Amino acid sequence: MKKFNRPVLTIFSIVLILGLILYPKLKPMFKKSESGQGGGGFAMQGFQSRSLNANAMVIGPSVLREMINSTGTLLPDEEVDLSFETSGKIVSVNFTEGTRVKRGDLLAKINDRHLQAQLLKLKAQRKLAEEREFRQRNLLSRDAISQESYDQAVTELQALEADVMLLEARIAETELRAPFDGIIGLRYLSEGAYANPNARIARLVKISPLKIEFSVPERYSGSVGPGFPITFSIDGINQPFRASVYAIDPMVDIRTRTIVVRALFPNQSEGLKPGRFAAINMQLDEIKDAIAIPTEALIPEMDGDKVYVFRNGQARQLTVRTGLRTADRIQIVEGLSFGDTLLITGVMQLRQGIPVVLDQIVISE
Repeated sequence: MKKFNRPVLTIFSIVLILGLILYPKLKPMFKKSESGQGGGGFAMQGFQSRSLNANAMVIGPSVLREMINSTGTLLPDEEVDLSFETSGKIVSVNFTEGTRVKRGDLLAKINDRHLQAQLLKLKAQRKLAEEREFRQRNLLSRDAISQESYDQAVTELQALEADVMLLEARIAETELRAPFDGIIGLRYLSEGAYANPNARIARLVKISPLKIEFSVPERYSGSVGPGFPITFSIDGINQPFRASVYAIDPMVDIRTRTIVVRALFPNQSEGLKPGRFAAINMQLDEIKDAIAIPTEALIPEMDGDKVYVFRNGQARQLTVRTGLRTADRIQIVEGLSFGDTLLITGVMQLRQGIPVVLDQIVISE
């Protein structure tokens, strides 16, 4: 009897020791089964773990604007590098750098004394030719000379008048005059220097109005025309400026696939200077009472664009048709209605019918 009880006691001792070791690990499982109803607690906990937290937006009417953003450069209305038409020594400079000049003002002069002497000689010869033509005309009226003699006197007078005009033109080439109203820049040659047609004397610019040159993608070439309004901003100046398009290049740049556009800004105060960088904004279209959603809420798929809406605590997938696109929003022309609650975060983890817990709800503007 003692031999039979010894193995039983040994097995009982081993089972007791294992029970004491495993009890702390099995205890939570017993508590879970007691808290649930017939194992339903496990199912409910699994159901709660599959729900997703997301933000939502209530669809409302929005104003959607299609904008073009570009960069441009301020250009003067007129600009020219001033130089003489002939060669010679500069005898006078009649302008101060950085000052305003009027069209026709004499800015600089080349020595023309030899030309003035030739002109004086030709004018004296022309006076004699005029007196001779007068006498010959009187004689011809009395039939005292032939028509040929009179014609010879007239030809001689006309030749001298042409020589005078030619010399006066050569003298005009020695004068450097302002071709338009503007502000003259820095001077590059001084009195006494020898100038030629390749030597730049100064630069003359007209900065009122100013031109703004920029480029737009070729697909907008039909949407932008003369008179189209634009706004632009300058670095360091908080206020925006308004201008209007006045010219469009008739050709598309084949390297950039853009078209060059120029706008005109009055610049009456002349506060803006040519050469500055400008940030251009153009509004092409405006749609009122539009359904506009954030771009991140749209899911492009092979069979169409999709979005998720919140209904009865779950995510529901809808197929939509899009319209106008901006930098951060997309117009929905079909598939959504005002009042729908659109899920806008975590859309890549959403699935049809999955439970959703809303963290934040906003209203579209």
